[in-house]
Amino acid sequence: MNPEVMVVFWGLASAVTWGAGDFSGGVATKRTAVTGVVVVSQIVGGIFLVLLALLFREALPTPASLLMGMLAGMAGVVGLLALYSGLANGRMGVVAPLAAVISAAIPVLVSLFIEGLPQITQLMGFGLALLAVWLLSGMGWRTAVPRQELGYALVAGTGFALFFIFIDRVEPGSLFWPLATARTVSVTLLSLWVLSRGEWVRPLPHQLPLIALAGVLDALGNAFFALAARLGRLDIAAVLASLYPGSTVLLARVILQERLTRLQWLGVLLALAALVLITL
Repeated sequence: MNPEVMVVFWGLASAVTWGAGDFSGGVATKRTAVTGVVVVSQIVGGIFLVLLALLFREALPTPASLLMGMLAGMAGVVGLLALYSGLANGRMGVVAPLAAVISAAIPVLVSLFIEGLPQITQLMGFGLALLAVWLLSGMGWRTAVPRQELGYALVAGTGFALFFIFIDRVEPGSLFWPLATARTVSVTLLSLWVLSRGEWVRPLPHQLPLIALAGVLDALGNAFFALAARLGRLDIAAVLASLYPGSTVLLARVILQERLTRLQWLGVLLALAALVLITL
């Protein structure tokens, strides 16, 4: 199959699974502490990635690929901590979409230097996709963004963007082991941070299946993104993966019967238009 088609397929698969993972984790956090959900889901995701590596008999990665995985894990946990700090101290509807837009915009700029200028239609698609992410997250243009919220979003988005970039630099032939390495680093640092602040709250047993599902879906999203970035341009993979809020809000609409605002429906349409332009 055409590699460009496969990039779009895996990029969208990443967005769908990441969005579904966020939805599962979001539902779980309504019934138990956020720290417990995040730590346990990250551990489950790491175990799942190791099992995939063993199942597919993936060869052990080179030291360079392991280093990229470690750097990705450190960047990812910085982004995660900044995001949750922003959600706790700012407005979710501001911090989350800003972080998502920044995490997609930085790989686009990096890809311009590494891989050159994409087609004009793809650039137009990138712009529509970033606007779609903003609208899908439910913020729109309702208010100005305070400096504190902007700071949290900038750190979170940069951390996630660096995760994208480092995973993209993993050598061909390695997929699950570098991702498992990244997850091991992120779980270790995140656990130390939670324990040092005395914020660990063990989830209730009946919540574990939903939390585990969130971890598995998040890990799958990482793997799908890595496949997309390996098969094509980093900017296309990152922008398509950044559409994950669309999956989250659509699941909330179907399962929880939450109504979408007009701006969110506009975001859905813009996301579809962006997909068409990116694939031209």
